[in-house]
Amino acid sequence: MTEKNNGNLEGRETMTIPVVDRRYQMTETKKAKEIIERAMNLAREEIPKGAVATYIPELGKEDPHQLGICLYPLKGDKICLGDYDHRFTMQSVSKVVMLIVALEVCGLKNVFRKVGMEPSGEAFDSLVELDVSDSKPYNPLINSGALAVCGLLLPEVSFQDMLRYTRNICSDPGIELNESVFDSEMKTCSRNRSIAYLLQSKGIITTDVEDTLRFYTKMCSMNVTAESLANLGKKLANDGVCAITGKRFMSSRTARIVKTLMLTCGMYDGSGTFAIKVGIPTKSGVGGGLLSVSDKRAGIGVFGPALDAQGNSIAGCKLLREISNELRLNLFYDPEWDKEQDDEQNEETVLREMQAKSVM
Repeated sequence: MTEKNNGNLEGRETMTIPVVDRRYQMTETKKAKEIIERAMNLAREEIPKGAVATYIPELGKEDPHQLGICLYPLKGDKICLGDYDHRFTMQSVSKVVMLIVALEVCGLKNVFRKVGMEPSGEAFDSLVELDVSDSKPYNPLINSGALAVCGLLLPEVSFQDMLRYTRNICSDPGIELNESVFDSEMKTCSRNRSIAYLLQSKGIITTDVEDTLRFYTKMCSMNVTAESLANLGKKLANDGVCAITGKRFMSSRTARIVKTLMLTCGMYDGSGTFAIKVGIPTKSGVGGGLLSVSDKRAGIGVFGPALDAQGNSIAGCKLLREISNELRLNLFYDPEWDKEQDDEQNEETVLREMQAKSVM
C-alpha cells in the first residue's frame, strides 16, 4: 500500500425506563446489563430452531449453543456478556471493512460503477440476479458485490494491509487469519468461484479471478470476537472516529454510506423484516457474527453460530430485537412507542380471551 493510501485508511422528557437520557445515551449500566441478561435468556430459547453452517466444514464444528454480546456505548461502560470473547471468523461481516477501505482508497464513483446500492431480495450467494440480466451486483454486502469490491481493492492493497486495518479499526491486535477455515472455504467455494468468473465475463472483475477469490476468502477467514465488532461498531456510530483517541478511521461520507447499506442490505433477504422489527443497521456473517451500529449511541457485537434460514444468527437477531427498544437503540425510536406497545399487548390479550370464549 502506498503512503497516500495508508493515510486514507488510518487517518481517518423522562424515559419510562431510566437507562438512557434524553439523547438516548446510556446512563445506568447496571440496569442496562440486567435488560441484556433477560434478553439473552429469551434469545437462547431460539437456538434449537437454528443450525450452524455446514457447507463450510470448519464452521460446522462450532457449538451452536454459544451466545455472546458486547455493547459499547459512546458514553458509558462497555457491557460484555456470555461468549463475547470467543474467536470466530468474520465471514460476511468483513464486507463492511472491504467497503470502508474501497470507498476510502478507490472512491465512491469507482465503487458504485461496479456495484449497486439496492437490496437484492435474494440469498447472499445467489447467482440469479447476475445470470438473468446484464446488471451489476445489487449491492456490496452480498457475495457477488463483495467479490466485485475485492477486484477493485486487489491492485491497491494487500491482504496484510487489510489485516492491519481490521486490527486497528476493531481495536484488536489479536485478529489473525484462521488458516483452517480459509483452507476449508477454498476447497468448497465452487459457488463463489462461479460468481467470480461470471463477474469477469461481464467485465466487472478485471483482476485475476483466483487471486480475487483468495483475497475475498482470506478477508472472510479473519478471527474476531463480539468485542472486536463492538469496537468497530462504536467507531461507525461516532461518524468514523474513535471516541477515545479522536482518530478518524474513515470520512463522514463513508461512515454514512456504510451504515445506510447495513440497514437496507446487511441481513440479506431478511433485511426489510429486520429493519422493521429491530431498526438497527446490522451486518451478519455465517460464522455467527452480527455487527450492529446504533448511530450516536453504541456499537454492538454479537456472536451466536446457530443460523436461521437466511444465514443470520437466530439467537443474535432475537437478542437485538429484545434490547433495541428497551435500550432505545432503534434508529427510529420514539417515546410514543411505549404506549403503542401497551395497546398492542392489550389487543392481544382481548383477542386471546375472545378466542378462548369461542371455544367454550
